[in-house]
Amino acid sequence: MSLSFARWRLYLDLIRWDRPAGWLLLLWPTLSALWLAADGFPGWHLLFVFIGGTILMRSAGCCINDVADREFDRHVARTAKRPVTTGAIPVKEALQLGALLAVLAFLLVLSTNPPTIWLSLPALAVALLYPYAKRVLAMPQAVLGVAFSFGIPMAFSAVLGADDWRLQAIPDAIPLAAWGLMAANLFWVLAYDTEYAMVDREDDLKIGIKTSAITLGAWDVRGIALFYLVFLGGWAGLALSFFGMGWGFVAGWGLALAQVLWHLRLIAPRERAGCFQAFRLNHWVGAALFAGTALDLML
Repeated sequence: MSLSFARWRLYLDLIRWDRPAGWLLLLWPTLSALWLAADGFPGWHLLFVFIGGTILMRSAGCCINDVADREFDRHVARTAKRPVTTGAIPVKEALQLGALLAVLAFLLVLSTNPPTIWLSLPALAVALLYPYAKRVLAMPQAVLGVAFSFGIPMAFSAVLGADDWRLQAIPDAIPLAAWGLMAANLFWVLAYDTEYAMVDREDDLKIGIKTSAITLGAWDVRGIALFYLVFLGGWAGLALSFFGMGWGFVAGWGLALAQVLWHLRLIAPRERAGCFQAFRLNHWVGAALFAGTALDLML
């Protein structure tokens, strides 16, 4: 039976199709890792796999997140009208859509190599766990940081991995510096998702959700500044010392830094509009780093 246009609109709303910032935040560090691993353009096949997989997995994550948070979301003004929360899309239907999207992403991964396929399993597990982390962890954004940074080691393994199904082949495919990039990227996720959590802090306090914005309290802005510092410092140190980046990367890094300083000014008053704007535009920080990386490898 064909789906009506209105039904398709609900599905697109569920996966946040009109809000690409979510998958762009995941995509840019993954593409930077791909270019670093390949020492330049990684080829159309891997580019298609990682762009497609990023969009599909972020969309699947939205389905899982909305099902897990449906009781909380109805008490938050920004999320109260989400299709699962209102009942416009039943829970079972949302889970089926999420599963279908995850399977499609896995089919893309199957076209890579064994180390990357193995890595996709813990990546999926972390993505499934994140929506429930806010019930028990003081800073659940750290779990999101792992989920949103897993594309980095997967990118390296896709480029450098061999056709070897042994688990011992995974460390051989991923240099230590790639794990360092993943760790540094986690702090970027902590920064922008804390900005996002500042938007809903009052609602989250009422319903009992744990977030980094609540945990940091009056130290929220300073905490975010520290997260950004670790992120930018980590990427710069590894890119310059291990990967041999030069002035092209430094130019992109400088543009990313300028944006970060602007975002800190936006969130300083702790007003919802400024915090949401900083979060919504954060993907341009990642875009600047990728542009610098790609440019440098072309020079």
